[in-house]
Amino acid sequence: MSEKRVVIAIDGPAGAGKSTLAQRIADKLGFVHISTGALYRAVALWALRLGTDLTDMYRLTQLAKEARIELLPAGGRVLLNGEDVTAAIREPQVSEAASRVSLIPGVRQALLPVQRAMAEQTSVVMEGRDIGSVVFPDAQVKIFLDADPRERVRRRALELQQVAEASDADSVAIELQARDHRDRSRAEAPLVQPPDAELVDTTGRSLDEVENIILQLVRSRISNGKAAASSTADALR
Repeated sequence: MSEKRVVIAIDGPAGAGKSTLAQRIADKLGFVHISTGALYRAVALWALRLGTDLTDMYRLTQLAKEARIELLPAGGRVLLNGEDVTAAIREPQVSEAASRVSLIPGVRQALLPVQRAMAEQTSVVMEGRDIGSVVFPDAQVKIFLDADPRERVRRRALELQQVAEASDADSVAIELQARDHRDRSRAEAPLVQPPDAELVDTTGRSLDEVENIILQLVRSRISNGKAAASSTADALR
């Protein structure tokens, strides 16, 4: 990894606050925010549009290999084969399909080089479920975000309300439990906390509080001489 670039890897289960905090940290440092979940959502969206059976591992792997997915820093836009699908990949049925598609080893292997290529030219804050363990095991900063299950359920319910999707706490809790089980038990790149990642519990903490905790961790990690980026240092002063 180039000494001129910094990779901040943020992992954790659904509802821990990864996306919001990754975007805030990226904005603060002038880095590019990359949500790897958008890649799986894009593949899932394409599969749904084509009527592909979500148990057809071979076909889904082929779609992952053939998909032209671009994550644009401006506005967090996502392009699939040249089409802006930023809003489409956030639909509930796509989220559910993406959770299933991400279990397929061939899909994860196909998207691995895509994720790594996105950090070749610039410093990034990349969030997902296997960034620090698989995608960038040598990332200079690794954060594992987590929260109390009840807090995660509350946050997920609020997210659904924002997209006008009716839900109740019981159904959201069941959904999160199922997703956690799939993420932690999948054969390829399961959700784990890397031994060298800092655990940050976001329960009962404001976004500002968690952001400050992460920025302090970034400051301590990049000031040890092993990783240096002038823009990062300036932003942390």
